[in-house]
Amino acid sequence: MQAEGAALAQPAARVRECLDRGQFAEAQRQAEAWLAATPEDRDGLYMLAVAQRLQGRLAEALATLERLEVLCPEYSRLYQERGHCHVMQRQAQSAIEAFEHAVRLNPALPASWKTLEALYRMTGRAADAANAGAHVAKLASLPVAVVTARSMFADGEIEAAEKLVRQYLLTHGDHIEGMRLLAQIGMKHDVLDDAELLLEGVLQMEPQYRAARFDYVQVLLQRHKHREAREQIRLLLEAEPDNRAYLTAQATISTELGECEQALALYGELLREAPDHPELHLSVAHTLKTLGRQQEAVEAYQRAAAARPGYGDAYWSLANLKTYRFTDEQIERMRQAEAAPRVALADRFHLCFALGKALEDRGDYAQSFAYYERGNALKKSECRYRPEFTERNTALQIEVCTREFFAAREGWGCPSEAPIFVIGLPRSGSTLIEQILASHSQVEGTMELSDIPRLVQQLRGRGGEADSRYPAVLAELSRADFTRFGEQYLTDTRLYRRAGKARFIDKMPNNFRHIGLMHLMLPGARIIDARRGAMACCFSNFKQLFASGQQFTYSFEDIARYYRTYVQLMAHWERVLPGAVLRVQHEELVADFEPQVRRILEFCGLPFEPGCLEFHKTPRRVHTASSEQVRRPIYTEGLEQWRHFEPWLGPLKEALGALAAP
Repeated sequence: MQAEGAALAQPAARVRECLDRGQFAEAQRQAEAWLAATPEDRDGLYMLAVAQRLQGRLAEALATLERLEVLCPEYSRLYQERGHCHVMQRQAQSAIEAFEHAVRLNPALPASWKTLEALYRMTGRAADAANAGAHVAKLASLPVAVVTARSMFADGEIEAAEKLVRQYLLTHGDHIEGMRLLAQIGMKHDVLDDAELLLEGVLQMEPQYRAARFDYVQVLLQRHKHREAREQIRLLLEAEPDNRAYLTAQATISTELGECEQALALYGELLREAPDHPELHLSVAHTLKTLGRQQEAVEAYQRAAAARPGYGDAYWSLANLKTYRFTDEQIERMRQAEAAPRVALADRFHLCFALGKALEDRGDYAQSFAYYERGNALKKSECRYRPEFTERNTALQIEVCTREFFAAREGWGCPSEAPIFVIGLPRSGSTLIEQILASHSQVEGTMELSDIPRLVQQLRGRGGEADSRYPAVLAELSRADFTRFGEQYLTDTRLYRRAGKARFIDKMPNNFRHIGLMHLMLPGARIIDARRGAMACCFSNFKQLFASGQQFTYSFEDIARYYRTYVQLMAHWERVLPGAVLRVQHEELVADFEPQVRRILEFCGLPFEPGCLEFHKTPRRVHTASSEQVRRPIYTEGLEQWRHFEPWLGPLKEALGALAAP
């Protein structure tokens, strides 16, 4: 790998050396030789444009930048370089527009800000010039390593940025901007506990740093710490009561806490000032969908798509309703947007998943699969999932959590019977089970609560998955520890329980990995395993674009390995904790509905109520992708949908092995 990296670095170094020496024609020759071997190399095209500009070959430089924009539309330095070309052409307005685009993408570009300051002054924009000058001064006050790392981060060079800023902090100690950047990198990589800790450190050092506090709100939201997020956004709004970003975050928090009407009122106020804001329309639509106001949600999603052509998330959100059908015109519009050369990666893969669903609904399974396959490949390109960590953790769970281990700790934990955990894999029918139970007079539905995953993160320590203390640490904990964990869980989840019912549901599918911990802290809780046949479950996940997490779903190999691990671990829990988990096979639940509903209620210690059979009539908030499906009576059409795609599922069957059998 070192030799490969060195080989890739050599042409860049040669071109850079020529540029530094003023040998611009030779720099162009070297860049062209580089691009002959790798014609779509981002840095090669950028350096070629620089060499062309420095020779005064502006038309060629701008043409090269056009090529680069098609390949990398969010690369900030191409717009900075375009701005330099327009300055040499004495086209002030075009130059300003290019530099403004550059700093929107990447605020850590001193050259862009300096030139903007001069251009603003030249065109009589004194206030803008002062603002640009403030950015120049701010960047000049920061260490070069931190500015460089921030610029790398903005341009997608995340690993390089992380390495540089970590090295700076190790050498020089705490630095507010370095710590904030490292936290933002952690957020990008979904290492949220590290990000939270870093931002807490920043705010201890600089309590008035609002941008860092707003980052902290985003981390808390991603960690489902809604009570804490609300307190932080309150502090920000006290300082800036009209800040639109803060008000939007407050509306998001309200939605997550189930205060959907308050959220809609806030969004309405924000939209009055910006009626064509696509992200606000999308947020309104998500909230309406959660409330079950489907037609209003559809109209809001359509407004979001109209407000920004090619807005992939809006189209995918319509598809993700599962009941929406696209028109010919919409499908053609999505095809054109997805094929456009300058579409952002996130828009592209959202559009691919939406097209996959739209074409599946029309019976065009070959084209549908092609789009699903492309969307998964694009999404996987930005994921960091490593299946060996999950498999190693599974092996450790089996090693640590033996029958003897539990026997020695019998009676430990908090005795409450209030929680009902619904676990399994995503797209396995868990939302249906949740809706059935939430239709009972004694049971309250909440949402996918993150309290167990947060506790696991705490027990892992700072090493992360690759060097985790969990689950081995379970053997070191006392009876009092597990009692405290159970009591804290009940206290923290009370925020999501508003009906005052005796029982409540925590439907976090991936909690199947932590049944040992859950049993030790809450031995009276009921645990239901929502199981679905391997081919149906795995392919349903492959078709699903998740808002966050579930990174194992974006390739057949990864999802098959995860499903195998799930089956292996559930078999272990059944051996060492017999009777503690009720398995509900989705296909059996659909085919033999009332007896299966009675079986679920009996396991939970609940009397039968006819309302559970009419679950679709129960008005409640549903946050998952199955929200519209569980608002319909039981139906069987979806059980064998995967068979329409069977000609293309050979690799999935092979990866699943014997589990693929009916």
